[in-house]
Amino acid sequence: MVQATNLGFPRMGVDRELKKAVEAYWKGNIDKAALTQTARELRLRHWQMQKDAGITHIPSHDFALYDHMLGMAATLGCVPPRFNWDGGAVTNDLYFAMARGAEGVPAMEMTKWFDTNYHYIVPEFEEGQTFKLACEHIFHVYEEAKEAGIETRPVLVGPLTFLLLGKAKGDVCVSTLLDKLLPVYEEILCGLDERGAQWVQIDEPALVLDLPDWARKAYKPSYERLAAAAPGLNIFLATYFGALGDNLDTALNLPVQAVHLDLVRAPEQHKDALAFIPEGMSLSLGVVDGRNIWKNDLSASLAIVEDVIAHIGADRVMVGPSCSLLHSPIDLDGEYTLAPDLRSWMAFAKQKLDEIAILAKGATEGREAVGDSLAESDRIAAARKTSTRIHNQAVKDRMAAVTGQMLDRASPFTARAAVQHRALNQPLFPTTTIGSFPQTPEIRKARAAFKKGDMDAAAYEQAMKNEIEAVVRFQEDIGLDVLVHGEPERNDMVEYFGEQLEGFAFTKNGWVQSYGSRCVKPPVIFGDVSRPRPMTVSWSSYAQSLTDKPMKGMLTGPVTILQWSFVRNDQPRAATCRQIALALRDEVADLEQAGITTIQMDEPAIREGLPLRRGEWDDYLKWSVDAFRLSVAGAADTTQIHTHMCYSEFN
Repeated sequence: MVQATNLGFPRMGVDRELKKAVEAYWKGNIDKAALTQTARELRLRHWQMQKDAGITHIPSHDFALYDHMLGMAATLGCVPPRFNWDGGAVTNDLYFAMARGAEGVPAMEMTKWFDTNYHYIVPEFEEGQTFKLACEHIFHVYEEAKEAGIETRPVLVGPLTFLLLGKAKGDVCVSTLLDKLLPVYEEILCGLDERGAQWVQIDEPALVLDLPDWARKAYKPSYERLAAAAPGLNIFLATYFGALGDNLDTALNLPVQAVHLDLVRAPEQHKDALAFIPEGMSLSLGVVDGRNIWKNDLSASLAIVEDVIAHIGADRVMVGPSCSLLHSPIDLDGEYTLAPDLRSWMAFAKQKLDEIAILAKGATEGREAVGDSLAESDRIAAARKTSTRIHNQAVKDRMAAVTGQMLDRASPFTARAAVQHRALNQPLFPTTTIGSFPQTPEIRKARAAFKKGDMDAAAYEQAMKNEIEAVVRFQEDIGLDVLVHGEPERNDMVEYFGEQLEGFAFTKNGWVQSYGSRCVKPPVIFGDVSRPRPMTVSWSSYAQSLTDKPMKGMLTGPVTILQWSFVRNDQPRAATCRQIALALRDEVADLEQAGITTIQMDEPAIREGLPLRRGEWDDYLKWSVDAFRLSVAGAADTTQIHTHMCYSEFN
């Protein structure tokens, strides 16, 4: 029998109940008991949802009040000395202080979780670092589920991934910490075994990276120790976000009972795995996309599952999402504002559970048992493939007409610099700002009133103009050389543009966790992208009319718009990015026509778009840089192009 499995579930709740409870706790409006009760209710609701869908391997300890890596650091007693930890159990307040800082004590660093838009708290390793079991939450939630009649598979971040994603302070050599860390993992596994757990999920996504030699060599002896610590406990090794590649042999030679493969990001790797999988090991097939919002092609996915079954048998196969469903919105059912055909192409976390269960049933009982579901999936896939909502021939023709010459400015930099120096008459070191000024309560109030219909368009526009004038006068008063309009009219640096571009859609409740209690609602790029009309020109022109100093036009770049959206999966991301670039190229031209001589194209996401493997960087860097160049290269020599790349490490 093929098992239906899941690797993790969104934490916030369909109405963002956890966000509201956590923030209320921070403000002192609710106590620990109320926060604990909200978290418990969410866990029970989500476990039951998975059980009702037919998931047979349900994860626990994937839930976190802030972040799962922070939770792992708390579990392992990896608390930086500056928090003056007394060595006892890690409390909620200490946990949140590590994430957010405390009076006079800076928070721990936060960075992107692999190449997702989720951020994790970076573990810190100090000289003399020790580890101990300092939080028993993993035991408590397992027993909590068991009391509710639900058997779960507890989830741990693996020891090698934990060390590789942490940051060493001073002269600490991370590889030397493994022997100190493993005894705590052994203690955790023994504790789960004693409580009757049948499986434990150990996440080792580091196996899809270019591993240092010490880490690759450390995997087998480390897992031999873990397997020996609790021989009655089955280990489910989860890898995701890419292909195992040269680490495939390492993963398949570990003493574990099952290995999970991401077959969305690396759809062919199951074939390599079948050639090397040892007798008795199970394969978990991640065929349902855990990171995007599109319905699964059930017939195509089932064919992959059937191929694996033909080689190793149904009893050694599991079906699941490519990765944790943490990166997906929770439930599509409330999205009544979407066009019916567009909505029919989508699946959020709840719907993905159903897809997993259908695939497991079809693989176990035969295609006839899920014939209606397969037929509906085929119908939807065919409709999407030919939909005029998606395909715009004018956009495709324009894409085909792009030439290499369109990626280059008319003159070399040295010539442009001289022309701009004369035309703009700026000092040697001009001063400016990044662009956006604070979204004040007054701005937010006006936007909310406008959306509700309590303020008409003319009044809203005047309110924004008043804000722009105040920002311009402030910049003049303090003596800046190149001004900005402050962007009061923008709700978000990506959403603002997506709302004005063809090929974009927006959900009502498609929230995903970005970090801590911060949730975002990414735009959906579902079709060919074009710009029906200017997006920023009127605001920039008004701001320029208020001053004799240069006013920057402010645009978000094509790669960032791509990266911070749910992107269509029926064509290469590079093609979608180029379509966005052409739309922005038109905006640059219109800004120039309106007399804007300085234009900033922000690309904070260009670094985070890098593939996880260095060997794949060149292709990405080629198309991403080309997209940026296509956006701006049509500008005249007298137009100065700026960019801003926050959140990026350039080394």
